[in-house]
Amino acid sequence: MSKYDQDLGRNKANHVPLSPLSFIRRAAEVFPERIAVIHGNERRTWKETFLRCRRLSSALVSRGIKKGDTVAVMAPNVPALFEAHFGIPACGAVLNALNVRLDAEIIAFILEHAEARVLITDREFSSVISEALSKIENKPLVVDIDDPLAQFGDHLGELTYEELLAEGDSTSNWDLPEDEWDAISLNYTSGTTGNPKGVVYHHRGAYMNAVGNILAWGMAPNPKYLWTLPMFHCNGWCFPWSVAALSGTNVCLRGLQPAAVFEAISQHGVTHMCGAPIVMNMLLNAPESGSLELKHRIQMMTAGAAPPAAVLERMEDLGFDITHTYGLTEVYGPVTVCDWHNEWDEKTVAERALLKARQGVKYVVQEEFFVADPDSLKPVPADGETMGELMFQGNVVMKGYLKNPQATKESFKGGLFHTGDLGVTHPDGYIEIRDRSKDIIISGGENISSIEVEGILYRHPAVLEAAVVARPDDHWGETPCAFVTLKSDQTLSEQEIIDFCRDNMAHYKCPKTVVFMELPKTSTGKIQKFVLRDYANNI
Repeated sequence: MSKYDQDLGRNKANHVPLSPLSFIRRAAEVFPERIAVIHGNERRTWKETFLRCRRLSSALVSRGIKKGDTVAVMAPNVPALFEAHFGIPACGAVLNALNVRLDAEIIAFILEHAEARVLITDREFSSVISEALSKIENKPLVVDIDDPLAQFGDHLGELTYEELLAEGDSTSNWDLPEDEWDAISLNYTSGTTGNPKGVVYHHRGAYMNAVGNILAWGMAPNPKYLWTLPMFHCNGWCFPWSVAALSGTNVCLRGLQPAAVFEAISQHGVTHMCGAPIVMNMLLNAPESGSLELKHRIQMMTAGAAPPAAVLERMEDLGFDITHTYGLTEVYGPVTVCDWHNEWDEKTVAERALLKARQGVKYVVQEEFFVADPDSLKPVPADGETMGELMFQGNVVMKGYLKNPQATKESFKGGLFHTGDLGVTHPDGYIEIRDRSKDIIISGGENISSIEVEGILYRHPAVLEAAVVARPDDHWGETPCAFVTLKSDQTLSEQEIIDFCRDNMAHYKCPKTVVFMELPKTSTGKIQKFVLRDYANNI
């Protein structure tokens, strides 16, 4: 035994598990009267918000929720979902924030697969939730969020969210997990198959990436953060915890309307916001943008498909400084950043946009990020041309896929997380994505499985063959483009195919373009998707 280990073991004084639950406790202790949440006319301080989180945790315990139980939440960006990021894991349970764009069938699958004990749901989604609940046998306790800003919907549960909080004790203990490896949240991603996979986050990773966001963005204390990014998406890229760490202010928005965004920026002095490139397009094309006069510049983080140079230029002219990041659900959202070099300021707008569109370099809190040969796992040359697969290694990587050991094993082959994204390493060490090996379509920041869409198309009695690829779109980044071969005696229009898909799956997943043709194949009968991608890029 080393002299540095002898009689120098871990104990409660020198070793505490890392957890973002500690952030809100500090915010309430140090800045109790600072505004934590703004929602419509509602204002809550960090002290009030912390007490509500403690009541939520206590109430769940009194309802029999224990360590390892799943508590699902179906809600837009409202205070209840923010509180859930602290109150649910505080009792040892695991937060499962549901994608509000999903259809009833997928929601039912998730609730059953996650074995959700409680479902907290905003009444605006009562229709789809009611249908989902009708499809499952083991129904969870349903709790209704009766948000006064919700314009429609019914109560489905036996009590409201506020009634649940009233059952809790605001003086209950606020304990960190016994082990920082304990699960804190569960997020489902479509992956490459129709059935979503459950990505499990741990407390350590959530803590690390919350801090990583702060460092990557150079965030100062007390930011005014506008919730334009869905809080259900990778736990809002860990920003519920980042904002708490800085004792900032969360400005909530139920929906993403440009007028509401501009009003919130003006009224509340918003300093930071996140969103996919589609959000930038939405803001730029809004009538209100023409007369917008910002009193200060807004920091905006984007991820997903690289934003076009023209969009970046126009956003900067509008008053937004854009930071481009990259990540996946499996790595807690963004975990790389296109760190900016001052000398790049001297380049032309087009040159700066090309540099800024790269996926960049790893966050400080992530150990490894590189492009490697997927078989040998050796890094590719930094020549900007040799293709390889993007790999991660470090603390900000998921525990694995829930109840899917085979997929977990495959994704961690060789001690690295395999993203399935293909790219190159430039001579300066910055990484750029060139293609996606998984055929995932990223539309408006959401992943769409081409295989899932193809499965729906094959359900149509007139369809003989179908293949779906991504088509570039100025508004959404990418949209599904379906290539369809009809049976010899059948005729269909493009709109009939689209309508059929809309009747059978979430609308955002449906093809926006349909091409009728004989599908190109290899000698073994495999559809040549690279040919279809080239075709879709030139439609």
